[in-house]
Amino acid sequence: MYSIGDNIVYPMHGAGTIEAIEEQTMMGEKRRYYILLIPQNDIRIMIPCDRCEDVGVRSVIKEAEIDKVRETLCGDSAEMAKVWNRRYRDNMEKLKTGQITYVAEVVRDLMRVDCKKHLSTGEKKMLSNAKQILISELMLASGKESAELTVLIERAVMV
Repeated sequence: MYSIGDNIVYPMHGAGTIEAIEEQTMMGEKRRYYILLIPQNDIRIMIPCDRCEDVGVRSVIKEAEIDKVRETLCGDSAEMAKVWNRRYRDNMEKLKTGQITYVAEVVRDLMRVDCKKHLSTGEKKMLSNAKQILISELMLASGKESAELTVLIERAVMV
């Protein structure tokens, strides 16, 4: 159970702060929802409290864990499928886990592929979403702004 003010990650959407816990009736069923504000995009998402574990909601990483993310971004690229749709499927599975190191791997690998050859439209969108997810969590963990983190990510990946 999380509380108002807690910073959490909602896989495939990013990290935010719980700004309220509300009881709502939807489709005839009364449930409690976390109202999550994702500051990077200024969007609010309702997450059913009783489904958090099922969808992979977790707490934002601690500031001390940011170095592990940086190491992942600087690390060697993973072996990736040559066919874009297979790469897309593999990367989507990583993103669905919501684990920051997997999200960082997707960002790193797709940015490097994009430098060598152009990504498909689907992979470009995936890269953009993965960057937003990564930045949203790093913003809450580090207190840094989006622009600063974007530069940090680009420098780390292109080492």
